[in-house]
Amino acid sequence: MYSNQGVGANGLEPGGARIKVIGVGGGGTNAVNRMIEDGLSGVEFVAMNTDVQALTKSNASKKIQLGLDSTRGLGAGGDPSEGRKAAEESKSEIKKMIDGADMVFITAGMGGGTGTGASPIIAEIASEMGALTVAVVTKPFAFEGPRRMRNAEEGIRNLKDKVDTIIIVPNDRLLSHGDRRMTLKDAFIKADDVLRQGVQGISDIITIPGEINVDFADVRAIMSNAGPALMGIGKASGDHRAVEAAQEATSSPLLETSINGASKVLVNVTSGSDLTLAEFTEASELISQLCDSEDANIIIGWVTDSEMEGQVRVTVLATGFTSQEAQATNAQRNSRTDVQPGTSQNPTQGQPPPQANQRSTYGQEAQPIQTPSAGYPPSASSPQVLRGTVPPPVPNTQNGQGTPPAPVEPPQRKPTDNDYDLPTFLRRG
Repeated sequence: MYSNQGVGANGLEPGGARIKVIGVGGGGTNAVNRMIEDGLSGVEFVAMNTDVQALTKSNASKKIQLGLDSTRGLGAGGDPSEGRKAAEESKSEIKKMIDGADMVFITAGMGGGTGTGASPIIAEIASEMGALTVAVVTKPFAFEGPRRMRNAEEGIRNLKDKVDTIIIVPNDRLLSHGDRRMTLKDAFIKADDVLRQGVQGISDIITIPGEINVDFADVRAIMSNAGPALMGIGKASGDHRAVEAAQEATSSPLLETSINGASKVLVNVTSGSDLTLAEFTEASELISQLCDSEDANIIIGWVTDSEMEGQVRVTVLATGFTSQEAQATNAQRNSRTDVQPGTSQNPTQGQPPPQANQRSTYGQEAQPIQTPSAGYPPSASSPQVLRGTVPPPVPNTQNGQGTPPAPVEPPQRKPTDNDYDLPTFLRRG
């Protein structure tokens, strides 16, 4: 548990934002184990489960057995109502565990008993205690059956009302990034890893200081009472590394939400000291154009890492989806038939790239648009979602193979200083 030890010698409050990551149920506790194994730092891990055997396998430093009397450590039997009753029975323990947190992540696999039923209760407690509450959850695979999917949908509806922000990952979309040789075990491990990325991508923004720093207040401004969110991470190297990393971060086919129509966006760029102002600007302008909003609140940070020389990593957190276009886009994404095994959404692997004046949004039919925008070479590792004239895919130039990509044309729209929260010394005249 966290405790306030007073003011430090320099007159500042010790530490930063207090972040707790709570894994609920089997899927949630597995995801927490994955985060611990990968060395996620700056947060406190908590495991909550009705299944005492699964709880003993958790590597979290803090654990709560939910429903000690009602489930007797035997689990919720796949019944969300049992999971809900177990959480209600353990409210006092949950409150003690959450006490002092500025931000609470709730991670769970939806569709079962404990994660589906208990997560909304835990989220409600965290919200009532004043913590910024974020849920990162998965939907079940189709082979898990329609009943489990119905449970997941209902659980997500209940959870949305209790959290500030929710990130939803449909497990079936993992098929678009795998192949027929992916084992069942590997599929579930990958689902856990996507949950880890969602939590780590946001927590790193808060806990790692930068040259242009993004703090907890910035994250709260973007995520408070924000509803569905897009959280993406892209990484690239080479001549167009910043643009390609930004493109990959905003076009993950694993998420249920598209960046189109976002009114609040937080961007964190991590690179070596060799990142140029032109690269930084091009990546920022790309994200601004994809937001489809002149009034979007875009907060941008920059972190230098000596291990990232020659590479750029872009983390994007987008919320505030209020436009009709965004609602229509996300509704189409949610209702589409998921990719079948053995197929791919990557245009560089057997599928032609989107044609001029079309946009592609993760498996939905490309639709003509009216507003032209600058084209960028597509990332070799992500589906193409940019609007406007799109050139053919850039060949892979690793190991000296292929030809170098064409120069990136500057975007047509020049943002004003107010578009980004940038220091004066980085603004161009």
